[in-house]
Amino acid sequence: MKFYDRDRELNTLAESREVAFNRVSQMTVLTGRRRIGKTKLMLKSCEGTPTVYLFVGRSSEPVLCRQFSQVVRDSLDVFVPNGIETFRDLFRLLMELGKQQAYNLIIDEFQELEGINSAVFSDIQNIWDSTKDEARVNLLISGSVYSLMHHLFMDYKEPLYGRATSIIRMKPFAVSVLKKILHDHSPEYTNDDLLALYMLTGGVPKYVELLMDSGAFSVKSMIDRVVKENSVFIEEGNVMLIQEFGKKYGNYYAILSAIASGANETSRISDVTGQQILGGSLQRLEEDYGIITKLRPVKAKEGTQTVKYEIKDHFLRFWFRYIVKYQNLVQSGRFEDLRSLVMRDYADYSGHVLEAYFRDKIAEENSLEQIGSWWEGKRGKGEGTDQHEIDIVAVFFKEKRVLLAEVKRQRKNFDAAKFGHKVELIKTKLFAKYKIETACLTLDEM
Repeated sequence: MKFYDRDRELNTLAESREVAFNRVSQMTVLTGRRRIGKTKLMLKSCEGTPTVYLFVGRSSEPVLCRQFSQVVRDSLDVFVPNGIETFRDLFRLLMELGKQQAYNLIIDEFQELEGINSAVFSDIQNIWDSTKDEARVNLLISGSVYSLMHHLFMDYKEPLYGRATSIIRMKPFAVSVLKKILHDHSPEYTNDDLLALYMLTGGVPKYVELLMDSGAFSVKSMIDRVVKENSVFIEEGNVMLIQEFGKKYGNYYAILSAIASGANETSRISDVTGQQILGGSLQRLEEDYGIITKLRPVKAKEGTQTVKYEIKDHFLRFWFRYIVKYQNLVQSGRFEDLRSLVMRDYADYSGHVLEAYFRDKIAEENSLEQIGSWWEGKRGKGEGTDQHEIDIVAVFFKEKRVLLAEVKRQRKNFDAAKFGHKVELIKTKLFAKYKIETACLTLDEM
């Protein structure tokens, strides 16, 4: 798949390179979840300019440094003495080379240095501080373990705090980019196909690439590609989360599984997991790992107890809902049965995803003060409910204007009278002085 989007990030990287090559060394840090496209972006930004690319694998420091020394020789066509066995000595050499010529230095999976030699971050700080003004090195650092990268560069107690001149947090493709990609590969795609692509990948570039390169352009073919024996998607969630959680993954898995199954309030999560004290774990999942988000009704005060939790990453949401929940089918190799379950649930499951799609679409296309949902009351246990809920509430920036929208896969399921009652209710409570716009958003409006 060709390179898509990332214009804003490429412009930022180009500006940093210009400063580094002509004035003073720059340090740019790229963070973001696994498969988000950090490496491809860095290499794309460095095309046509001298570049040293170092990938930090899990090896001993002397072995890595010998490998890196050869990479430097090949990339810059310079003399590098034998016998460099510490990253401290290698980094000092790289900065000295920057006094002789301008070049890009990429260190990929930077956080892995922690397990190789934890003192290396202090070494990098000392060498960087003492040489960056004379050198012309465009240093690009990336890492997939968000919590550790955040800790290394944004915790004031850490040696590299404040050293980055730019920090770029990579995000998934916007819905407009997903549209373009799917159109380029399958001009006759349906809106349901687009929704399936959004639902399964969440806009994560590598997942999109895997589907497009395999010719999976329709709902069925995408699900067939994801849910099959030896599919990289089957183990992807495990690999990603074990990297983040380490030995503590058990409790976090239980919480995420509960949220993915619909237990999205603290009391319900506690009932499902059997964990009575959840505050600390939920806070870490939200603030340290960036995996879940806390939802409050639009315009609710910060301290309100009316809170729901949601897995932010659409792929992980799907993965917990089906791959983890039906692990017995995965382990017994019954992928055809699992695919049947996913297809059976598709209309209902994708209907909830459609709400998130429209929130992303509206946020991308408009300048907003806030966007989310609104609800009040409690759900009943039978067929009825005394809860009032509006799927999308978008408050426009610097305007007394708000969009209230109901989301349905098909317009025939929209109850205009019921929605009108909820609109009058929220208008009275929150938006009496606002211009109210209303809409029913369906697959047709994607």
